[in-house]
Amino acid sequence: MGIRFILMVNKQGQTRLAQYYEYLTIEERRALEGEIVRKCLARNEQQCSFVEHRNYKIVYRRYASLFFLVGVDNEENELAILEFIHLLVETMDRHFGNVCELDIMFHLEKAHFMLEEMVMNGCIVETSKSNILAPIQLMDKA
Repeated sequence: MGIRFILMVNKQGQTRLAQYYEYLTIEERRALEGEIVRKCLARNEQQCSFVEHRNYKIVYRRYASLFFLVGVDNEENELAILEFIHLLVETMDRHFGNVCELDIMFHLEKAHFMLEEMVMNGCIVETSKSNILAPIQLMDKA
């Protein structure tokens, strides 16, 4: 399947966006997010951006005050996922203008919409920033 979940978390460990591509109960999600966030936020800048947790490989990257965490299968290419995270940030930057935590909080539906345009059922289906943003720009005009 590839991508299992995508999380955006602030420096305090509060989840700002969560998108899951497999079924987990609310309690399982809460526990998983807590464990992963604690593990990733405790690491320093010199450590690599890949962590193994349970049956997932976590690929994460910090941009300003937000951490982008992506849980993938063990067979998934970590560097490709890092590129995906970078593409996601660049796409949000293009739309919001230097994306920050407040942009995600106040425009959560747009952030989810961008993710839905890029990822379908755990597979990356769109990588063109203009194709991802075109429907959002149409909605903004209406």
